[in-house]
Amino acid sequence: MKTYAQINSNVRPGKSKGRSSLFQKLTISKGIANILLVLSTVVFIFPFYWIVTGAFKIQTTATAIPPEWIPLEPTLQNWVDLFKNPAWRWTFNSFFIAFGEMIAVCAVASMAGYVLAKKQFPGRKIIFTLFVAAMALPKQVILVPLFTMLADFGWVNTYHGLILPAIGWPFGVFLMKQFAQTIPGELIEAAKIDGCSEGRLFVTIILPLLKPAVGALAIFTFIGGWNDYFSQLIMTRTSNMMTLPLGISTLQGDIATNYGVLMAGAALASIPMITIFLVFQKAFTQGITMGAVKG
Repeated sequence: MKTYAQINSNVRPGKSKGRSSLFQKLTISKGIANILLVLSTVVFIFPFYWIVTGAFKIQTTATAIPPEWIPLEPTLQNWVDLFKNPAWRWTFNSFFIAFGEMIAVCAVASMAGYVLAKKQFPGRKIIFTLFVAAMALPKQVILVPLFTMLADFGWVNTYHGLILPAIGWPFGVFLMKQFAQTIPGELIEAAKIDGCSEGRLFVTIILPLLKPAVGALAIFTFIGGWNDYFSQLIMTRTSNMMTLPLGISTLQGDIATNYGVLMAGAALASIPMITIFLVFQKAFTQGITMGAVKG
């Protein structure tokens, strides 16, 4: 039997040196990648850190130069002043509108996506093409005719005027249609042979199979409804109908601005988004990959 020294002596010096050089290059590349990752993380987290710490600073400290990176004398007065404004009402409006849009979009998009994926009727491909084309249409383009229509209905500055226009979200229909195509057609045929009605088929069979897509769409819709500043700015008229992002923007005065209160409002508005992302980050990933399913 060969000893370890004999085996080791048979290894080519050039080959061993090449492996060592490759290992060093991989180690250096990994180290550089980790450094860049840490720097990117700091860059993206720092604005949120500055908002949260600023929410506990008095006005003079929040605008001091050089800045006070850590609040040495934290205060809750900014939060007290924030809720002297109708901040509770703004928060309720944001949740109500976001949840309303989420439920309506998921219900309509799941049915529309199922029909476009599994039903054969004239013009099906044309309708789906129009939905895809509408995804490329900027929302600002339709705001003027939309506002005119809602004004004719008397829906300006109302909850249904803010919720109902979001129901036909093209991306939602596209996402559900792509996912519904993965449902086996034999399963639907077997249910029909057993005498299952169309409504029962959708509720008891199709909808549970669409659950992952519905979950991802619910998250996207809630975030979109919560952050939809521009549409809410056009459709609202009174302070009681403002959402939290819109109400916070009114705290910025023309002459003077209390940046501590403004940062407290920004921190409050960001909490639901961060919570949803951290809890449902897997659904975010599923939602991104679902759109790549071949139609």
